[in-house]
Amino acid sequence: MGNFQISVLFFLQLAIILGACRLVGRLVKPFGQPQVVGEMLTGVLLGPSLFGLLMPGFHAALFPKPTLTVIYCVAQVGLALYMFLVGLEFDVGLMRKRMGSAVAVSWAGILTPFALGCLLAWAFKDRFAFFAPGTKTWEAALFMGAAMSVTAFPVLARIIRERGLSGTSLGTLALAAGSSDDAAAWCVLAVVLASFTGQVSIAVLAIGGGLLYALLMVFVVHPWLERYFNHLEADDQKRGLVIPLAVVLVMVCAWVTDSIGIYSVFGAFILGASMPRGAVARHIEGGLEPLTVSLLLPMYFIYTGLNTRIGLLDNPALWGIALLILAAACLGKGVACGVAARLNGESAREAVALGALMNSRGLMELIILNIGLERGVITPTLFTVMVIMAIVTTLLAVPVFNLAYRPSRVRIDPGRVLASA
Repeated sequence: MGNFQISVLFFLQLAIILGACRLVGRLVKPFGQPQVVGEMLTGVLLGPSLFGLLMPGFHAALFPKPTLTVIYCVAQVGLALYMFLVGLEFDVGLMRKRMGSAVAVSWAGILTPFALGCLLAWAFKDRFAFFAPGTKTWEAALFMGAAMSVTAFPVLARIIRERGLSGTSLGTLALAAGSSDDAAAWCVLAVVLASFTGQVSIAVLAIGGGLLYALLMVFVVHPWLERYFNHLEADDQKRGLVIPLAVVLVMVCAWVTDSIGIYSVFGAFILGASMPRGAVARHIEGGLEPLTVSLLLPMYFIYTGLNTRIGLLDNPALWGIALLILAAACLGKGVACGVAARLNGESAREAVALGALMNSRGLMELIILNIGLERGVITPTLFTVMVIMAIVTTLLAVPVFNLAYRPSRVRIDPGRVLASA
């Protein structure tokens, strides 16, 4: 296919993708589900699992292989911008208020699912084609442990904001624990990817470089950002530079962290957390959020769905394994974090609510799975099983949270939890 043909087809793809995302989002809203769940489901429905099964010729013509690279690149831009916006809403000062309890909940939410993931990998490694040939048992165990440990930090942050829980005991605890969980999971993933290349330096660069990047952003770059962006915002003639400069910085930071091996989302998120708040943050959110949430981010869910083939689960044993992984995910994350919160003085309903938030995998899970598939760590079969787990745990998050908080007069509006994952 030539570039002109790809560009023409991309516009049609975009129209169908965005229309389908909105339609499915509307359909799931009455069931208490946010738009993100509609987008995750749309990705699976437009992929080979349904659309490709019912209309294989049309599906192949609409999503030919050369166009998938375009979808992937657009998805990566949307992902980086969205994580920047999540970071822009994140108050680092909140973490200091509840660090003690956050550490306990975070460790419970890391160690328990990590151990269960390792056990599952050990049990399945030589019995099912879940991992690429040549994968060592310890590599498979580390990947499964990391994938089971991750939390959908963006959806967690969005729910906390929509419920007005920012700055509260529960909100602070959830944000601190969720961010710690994801950082640990990404460090483990860096070790797995390094082992596949046989170069320990890759893991050292990823972990050490990521830590150095975070420290530089917090202690060196943050003061400069504070002064310079507030100066631009206060000057009517220069205010128009705020959003373009922010986008440039997002792309640079995404490139830096991608280059050192910890993936672009963390570069974008840490930049967002380092930006000044107040008028600058509101200006940037107002300019970037609508386009990012409505146009760019859904492309990531579609790209994931195009790689998900439920037809690969073609016997009862595989479906049984899918249910086992789902049960282990809920037990290792939701129950463990809830128990840890209860033991640290949270009320019963807050402990259940926290467990529901921490148990959702959403976008962060899909990122890890896509990396594992692209780097040849896992097979499409395990990819599909884990995508199902990510969708179901995300489906459960808001209803369980609302059930736990039923006495409260304020409830999550699923339509406003736009594209959190």
